[in-house]
Amino acid sequence: MRRTVAINSLLFSFVFLIFSHAASAQVGVGISVSFGPPALPVYEQPVCPAEGYIWTPGYWAYDDDDGYYWVPGTWVEAPQVGFLWTPAWWGWGGNAFFFHEGYWGPRVGFYGGINYGYGYGGEGYEGGRWEGNRFTYNTYVTRVNTTIIHNTYNVRVTNVTENRVSYNGGNGGVEARPTPEQESYANQRHVGPVAAQTQHIQAARGNPQLRASVNQGKPPVAATVRPADFRTGAVPARQAGGEYKAPPPNAARSNQARPANEGNPNAEGRPAGGAPANPTHASELQQHSFTPPNSGNEAADKRYQQQQQKLAEKQAQDHQKLQQQQEREHQQAAQKNYNDNQKQQMEQRHAQQTQQMEQRHTTQQQHVEQHQAPRPPAPKPAERPR
Repeated sequence: MRRTVAINSLLFSFVFLIFSHAASAQVGVGISVSFGPPALPVYEQPVCPAEGYIWTPGYWAYDDDDGYYWVPGTWVEAPQVGFLWTPAWWGWGGNAFFFHEGYWGPRVGFYGGINYGYGYGGEGYEGGRWEGNRFTYNTYVTRVNTTIIHNTYNVRVTNVTENRVSYNGGNGGVEARPTPEQESYANQRHVGPVAAQTQHIQAARGNPQLRASVNQGKPPVAATVRPADFRTGAVPARQAGGEYKAPPPNAARSNQARPANEGNPNAEGRPAGGAPANPTHASELQQHSFTPPNSGNEAADKRYQQQQQKLAEKQAQDHQKLQQQQEREHQQAAQKNYNDNQKQQMEQRHAQQTQQMEQRHTTQQQHVEQHQAPRPPAPKPAERPR
């Protein structure tokens, strides 16, 4: 049985670093949702503001409190010469949609086959290329003021019509699979979104008008000239990419950077603490918590709390490691089109792994509580009457 506890700052920092590291990889680890994002809205690309900027297409991101929200497409300076942008994308992982963060690297990797338009037709990027130390723009699909920017070319791109589908796999999703070369690109040297992109995402998340529940899939700011500037040259969506369907109540299944990977407290079969009675995946587990010692012996309490902290950090690592492993297997199952029997075997294995780890962690916690908890000093024997 779990106990109420205040997670101290060191443990929170540790868990936050784990999630930050995971989010930098091209793996759907940080966020999972049980229903897919809306269709991509129809909008016009703003003109490139200056040489060296590369187009990063807009996409639907997700927040636990507000649901899906639109991150406008924008022009971003490449972090270094030769780097290109691999867009973020959503993909079905067998039991939920997982988010894959975009990244900068020397090659454009797999982005779910999503046709974002303006050079991102679902594979690679045809909106421009590096020639030496200069980025040149393909004006066939990219809006550039050629009186200011002269390093351009014009090559016909056949796949210029976007189908508006915003996710890979699942019901109605894009049926694309990564090639071995695309998979290798994600393992090459690359970096995550730059600071300007992070600010752009934060600004989008804080804008109520960009929530799908408010704009019905037609965001009032669909694209911007520069990151986080939603006024100067901002472009509204001409229309939604399709009919917006509101998700059913309590349909989300998300685990974005929560210190405890907390579950839905309203879900059936879960105790008050939020964890399912019989967890089937590591993402459903909470971090084990400890009651801060208060025996009155300051030195003993400090030693005991250090033991608690050490065990909590180790268990957080175990949770994250198993969650990453299971979600990679979900992605592999989707890519290889597992049949129902293969999926069932995988889910049974995941449930066994999760429950075994949970039992092991519970035993470890009990051991710490029984053998390392400080004990109050024994009462002094009563003096004999003289």
